[in-house]
Amino acid sequence: MIDVPAHITGTVWKIEKKPGDPVSAGDVLVILESMKMEMPVEAPEDGKVSEVRCKEGQPVSEGEVLVVLAK
Repeated sequence: MIDVPAHITGTVWKIEKKPGDPVSAGDVLVILESMKMEMPVEAPEDGKVSEVRCKEGQPVSEGEVLVVLAK
């Protein structure tokens, strides 16, 4: 399992992938909004979305796990 954390503190603006979706390295999983800027959170490697641990509109802290990928 691969934990994909937030790289900044912000708000979950949009969730791009759902559990079961296959992903490739670099695919956008979640878009965070911080200080009026949109920041994509990308898959670090190929896999499948196992779990999404956030909701749109939710505030998140840097380092908080947003998505879990299965290899």
